[in-house]
Amino acid sequence: MLDDKFVGDHRPRPVQDSSDVPYPNQPAGWNDGAQDQPLLDLAVYWRLALKHRIVILSCFFGALAIGAALTMLMTPIYTARTTLQIDREAARVFNSEETPKEAFVGGEEFFQTQFGLLRSRSLAERVVENLGLASSDAALQSLGVDPLPASGSAADQAARRRRVALSVVQGGLTVTPIRGSRLVAVGFDNPDPVVAARIANGFAENFIQSNLDRKFESSKYAREFLEERIAQTKDRLEAAERQLVAYAANQQIINITEPGEGGADRGSSQSLTASNLVALNGALGEARAARVAAEERWRSARSADVMTLPEVLSNPSIQRLIEQRALLDAQYQQKLSIYQADYPEMVRLKAEIAEADGQIQTIAANVRSSIQNQYEIAANQERSLQAQVTGLTGDVLDLRGRSVQYNILQRELDTTRTLYEGLLQRYKEVSVTGGITTNNISIVDVARPPGAPSKPNLFINIALAALLGLGLGIVAALVMEALDETIATPDDAEKKLGIPVLGVVPLLDKGQTTASALADIRSGFSEAYYSLRTALQFSTPDGAPSSFLVSSARPAEGKSTTAYAVALNLARVGRRVLLVDGDLRNPSMHRVVGVENERGMSNLLSGAADLESVVQRTRENNLFFIPCGPLPPNPAELWGGDRLRQFLADARNNFDHVVIDGPPVLGFADAPLLAAVVGGVLFVVETRGTRRGQARGALRRLQVGRAHLLGVVLTKFNAKSASYGGYDYAYDYKYGSEPEPTGPTGAAGGSRKGKRG
Repeated sequence: MLDDKFVGDHRPRPVQDSSDVPYPNQPAGWNDGAQDQPLLDLAVYWRLALKHRIVILSCFFGALAIGAALTMLMTPIYTARTTLQIDREAARVFNSEETPKEAFVGGEEFFQTQFGLLRSRSLAERVVENLGLASSDAALQSLGVDPLPASGSAADQAARRRRVALSVVQGGLTVTPIRGSRLVAVGFDNPDPVVAARIANGFAENFIQSNLDRKFESSKYAREFLEERIAQTKDRLEAAERQLVAYAANQQIINITEPGEGGADRGSSQSLTASNLVALNGALGEARAARVAAEERWRSARSADVMTLPEVLSNPSIQRLIEQRALLDAQYQQKLSIYQADYPEMVRLKAEIAEADGQIQTIAANVRSSIQNQYEIAANQERSLQAQVTGLTGDVLDLRGRSVQYNILQRELDTTRTLYEGLLQRYKEVSVTGGITTNNISIVDVARPPGAPSKPNLFINIALAALLGLGLGIVAALVMEALDETIATPDDAEKKLGIPVLGVVPLLDKGQTTASALADIRSGFSEAYYSLRTALQFSTPDGAPSSFLVSSARPAEGKSTTAYAVALNLARVGRRVLLVDGDLRNPSMHRVVGVENERGMSNLLSGAADLESVVQRTRENNLFFIPCGPLPPNPAELWGGDRLRQFLADARNNFDHVVIDGPPVLGFADAPLLAAVVGGVLFVVETRGTRRGQARGALRRLQVGRAHLLGVVLTKFNAKSASYGGYDYAYDYKYGSEPEPTGPTGAAGGSRKGKRG
């Protein structure tokens, strides 16, 4: 069971008025102004306005006066507008898929392109040239420009006039699309209403003409380009045909184009040898089928009785002989009842019957022999065709090997021919449509000289000046108030955070490092931490807490240096101190102490090691150190487990104090988890580096974990430049010591470089 004194007393401490203590685990007596303010407190902003009312009113009335004066001094400006209709597709003269090109342009992209062309420098130059706006000084005066001084050659003066006229024309142009339509208003601002209308109409007319010129130039360029490509492709096509014919003749490759329907070529071709192979292979299949049928008939005829064969029974001669024998047998049986068997008539009939039987057997035997002959003929024919197919197969395979390059040349020829035909078709289309000028831009309303000026508008200018002045005054007041957000002095820390200041660590002199300052026990840097150690002795009724966390709102505030210095000073007075690198996300204390970071708190908290195996001795007596160890994937889970309490209980039995260098509070859950189980939290604040909102946000997170806040340590404090409310802070820790040499600012407690100082 852990001792409450060791792990921290988390019971709420009684106070007189809980509203005066924004963090319940802190002792009464905190700064009364440290309460949380609502997100939107009108009273606060009203007090801010009253506080800086002179600045706000000065900006407001000053802006009104300047706005009124500028409005009265402005030259009246007249705006003339002409309205254009811009269609995505002009009227088609030919029903061609690609005439005109604008048919393929997307809506918004197309109109934005047209607006950009209206604002282009080339169109402005064209307007200046066509209207003669840079021809003389009088032309410049019509634009509202004073005559240029006469200097240099005539060409130089003309060039200057063109530059000035171009700048005025571009500056006075306005292009305003009319929402939901294909109309656009082209306006021009000028002190002379007639000149404004003339230039606005000039922009519209020159825009239409430039659009036609671009189309004509585009068609001309396309024709020239296609002519060049057609000539090149024609030469390539002829060369490819010659090369293909020469290779076919050399390799004796003869291809036959198969005819299609109606006698037309199908376009596919094959070699003569392949055609022969196809024909012979078909004949071989038929011969094989015939041989199989003949073989089956012969097998049946050879094993069966000859008189049962279908071929024998269907033979006309045998059928006739069978009928004759039946007649003779009938006569013989009829006369047998009258005559004896040896009677001559009976003998004759017997002989004729025997002769008929013999003829039947002879013809049946001939039919069987015919079936055998048919089988042998079919087998011989199959063998002959098979031999021919085998021979042609070798020829075809050899031809295929020789046809690889032929096919490559054929494909190149086909590709070149297709490209050539496409170029010819495209050239014909461009030739037909190139001479036809179509336009998709038209003038809806021409510009007329306006009767009243459009600028300046006194009411609008005064309103804008008032808003601008009021805005500037408010911004100035907020900026001045924001200048007080940094924590610059101990009073700032106590008033803005409501936490007592336990120590103030001075900024290191140039050329002085943290290690050298701590090594010099008479240095102001060391004296500051001696004072902090003394203050810790009175932070609780039982003296310095047996375990406490050193943390800060953000990195680089001197937290690690403070943890090391406090642990070092406690060890110097004979206390056994265990310094723990509790930043499991970006550890650095092992480099300060000078030990290896192979095993540490991550191993201990995960159960992979015990306390004795991770504790390392340092160069200082009574000071022991536990590094971070391997970086875990989720440090918050390790800090939230029960092993942390067990570790603190074990450490209490072996050490007087456990000092944990924790991670920053903001952005991570590690520091609140640690603060919940230690005896106290020492909160480090960088002078003029930590803003009040950051510090208070960090303190709120610690409040969630019921942390016992011991106090604030103000680091990197420059006593020479710190003054507040008429009081100067001169923390002179160098009493009785020699002045330190100056040089580059050290790291950690005095420098603003490094991870945490």
